[in-house]
Amino acid sequence: MRYVIIGNSTAAIAGIEGIRSKDKQGCITLISMENHHTYSKPLISYLMQGKTNIDRMKYRPDSFYKDNDVHAIFAKKAVKIDPDIKSVFLDDSTAVEYDKLLVATGSSPFIPDILGLDKVNDMHTFMTLDDAKSLLDCVTSQSRILILGAGLIGLKCCEGIKDKVSFVTVIDMAKQVLPSILDKESSDIVTDYLLKQGVNIKLSCSVKQAYENSALLTDETTIEFDTLVIAVGVRPNISILKAAKADTDRGVLIDEHCKTSIEDIYAAGDCTQGYDMTVNNKRVLALLANAYMQGFTAGVNMAGNEASFNTGMPMNALSLMGMHILSAGVYEGEDYVEKNEAKYKRLFYSEDKLKGFILVDDIECAGIYTAMIRNKTPLSSVDFDLIKRKPSLCALAIEKRSNLLNGKETW
Repeated sequence: MRYVIIGNSTAAIAGIEGIRSKDKQGCITLISMENHHTYSKPLISYLMQGKTNIDRMKYRPDSFYKDNDVHAIFAKKAVKIDPDIKSVFLDDSTAVEYDKLLVATGSSPFIPDILGLDKVNDMHTFMTLDDAKSLLDCVTSQSRILILGAGLIGLKCCEGIKDKVSFVTVIDMAKQVLPSILDKESSDIVTDYLLKQGVNIKLSCSVKQAYENSALLTDETTIEFDTLVIAVGVRPNISILKAAKADTDRGVLIDEHCKTSIEDIYAAGDCTQGYDMTVNNKRVLALLANAYMQGFTAGVNMAGNEASFNTGMPMNALSLMGMHILSAGVYEGEDYVEKNEAKYKRLFYSEDKLKGFILVDDIECAGIYTAMIRNKTPLSSVDFDLIKRKPSLCALAIEKRSNLLNGKETW
């Protein structure tokens, strides 16, 4: 069996492990645009800070490809899939034949259509190890950095660079930082914390026109910079499968087995649009945990066995300049809130189920809350008043407590 995997991040590595869990003999070829051993992207900001190094960033040991008998092709881009002849064509015109194909192409930075952006002297994105290296090579202790985007990527870039430069300004057209994962109250706590760390933040505005070393903002003010970082979001890399006539929406549409609409082609990770159990529909869930589970599921199915993954849901875990932020699920129904100047907890619940949560520096019990959402634990079966404040086994009925301790049941 000839397996081909396009990609080299979480979903791709999980695909290898899924295949090898069932098939020790088949030929696996991996195609990667980057010229790096697989690495953990969430650690990029720590590399910039000097808190980790390249070796510790590696997602798997140096021997991973050899141990799993993988033929890895680095620094080559897959540009075309021909399902009729079951071949992937690379940018050097090489063809790689497959019996089963996994597309784990991830996502790419979205570059907004801003007047004058092509005239900027020094512009970067912040998605890959090479992006981080390029940014570090250009800045000095006197550099003025403007980051467009106060979401996950923009703020992690800010964390990585702020102590190496003169100052950093983060701007966003939203009214709050991390608008996709926080509510207003928790966002205000995070914003206050970032301001105390020396980060300049401008909200409810964006770049109206860019110049070589300055930007006219939509509030008609001008800000000067030496380096501009674009971090306004990402787009799933679906073009290669869309051109092959796979069913796509915002992402590549997959079923619970991670199959696409094309026979013998699977997809996993940030390029996909799979099932979200919290809304009972398919959505793009660009999250590491979901990418791994999708990749492993795809690998098992590619190897001729049967596996499914239908418990994907929105989850975010973020450490930002020492502040820890976790969120999961959907923010609907009744809510329970605890807050002070530095900590915040908000739980959302309805229909006898916990639906979602936001936790800021109050993350001790996040695993229990996540398990309750994923397993759809009836709130009537637990002491929810106690769980709201501090989840523990004491909140459970005696029978359920016993089953949990004996491994017979989950939250």
